[in-house]
Amino acid sequence: MSERVLDKTYYADYAKPLWRRTLINRESAIVVLLFAVIITACTTVPNFAETITIYHILQNYFTALMLALPMCLVMITGDIDISVGSMVGLSCSLTGVVYNAGGPLEVGMLCGIAVGLLGGLVNGLLVTRIGLPALAVTLGTMALFRGLAVGMLGTTTVTKFPENWTMIPQLEITGTGIPVVMIFYVLLAGVFVWLLHFTTFGRGIYAIGLNAQAATFSGVNSGRTRTIAFVLAGGLAGLGGVYWTLLRGVARGDTGDGLELQVIAAIVLGGVSVFGGVGTIWGSIAGVLLIGTLANALQVVGITADIIKIITGGLLIAAVLAGSLITWINNRRAKLDRLSTDGD
Repeated sequence: MSERVLDKTYYADYAKPLWRRTLINRESAIVVLLFAVIITACTTVPNFAETITIYHILQNYFTALMLALPMCLVMITGDIDISVGSMVGLSCSLTGVVYNAGGPLEVGMLCGIAVGLLGGLVNGLLVTRIGLPALAVTLGTMALFRGLAVGMLGTTTVTKFPENWTMIPQLEITGTGIPVVMIFYVLLAGVFVWLLHFTTFGRGIYAIGLNAQAATFSGVNSGRTRTIAFVLAGGLAGLGGVYWTLLRGVARGDTGDGLELQVIAAIVLGGVSVFGGVGTIWGSIAGVLLIGTLANALQVVGITADIIKIITGGLLIAAVLAGSLITWINNRRAKLDRLSTDGD
């Protein structure tokens, strides 16, 4: 399969009219649902329409938004990384340990990001070089990273970080309710959109998810591509741990606990197939914002965190079922079209 054939595989939907490709898809449905939730919350939940609500949602879900970008790549290849939440905790702990030992906070933050990149590389090599299933590998490293994170600090916490750093996550674009860090996120998301949707590397990501063997025969370096996706996931998890440390002003080993469920649920809800080969960056972002907005609205009206987790899990199951149903309908329609063509 040449690059030209890969393009045809990826852009198969281009046989449909532009309006249909743009408006009739799972990503658009999630965006519509997101706006419906926002409008409902603004009209029924007290003070939800205030700019402070936007500020807290974006501030608290900034790490999840970051992780959604590389996780989208990982899952489109057909892999999964459930160790990212534990890596956020490990990065947070390492940042605190280095600072508590007398090192500059900047060194601690670099160490946090570096351990994320290293952890992602370990995941990628175990999956691509050793040939182990991604679920089994990242399940193991999830426990490993969390154990290291808790072991570094035990029951203690590290606080009193320099104010010139801890104030950064608190800054707001004046009068908008949008944290300043979202400027960085927009740039980062733009890089991932370009990487996935406008480069040969991105076409390789989709090709691997659709048919890994065919992608390899076509010249795609499957092992390297998948490893890079895992490294990106680990690196941004490390950065997420640093951000969480600065946001809360404290380093703890249990930071990021359960975060992987939020991210994976949001990505699948945003249109990424658990079987690989399908998904977009903007759909994944919309999925995170939907879960964040819904969770925030439910918290305001007094719904407990446990119930919110149940709702998140239910959304994940519903998204998987919806994806399977859509695939079945499309395959059925294609089969009927072929029969109709053969009959003519």
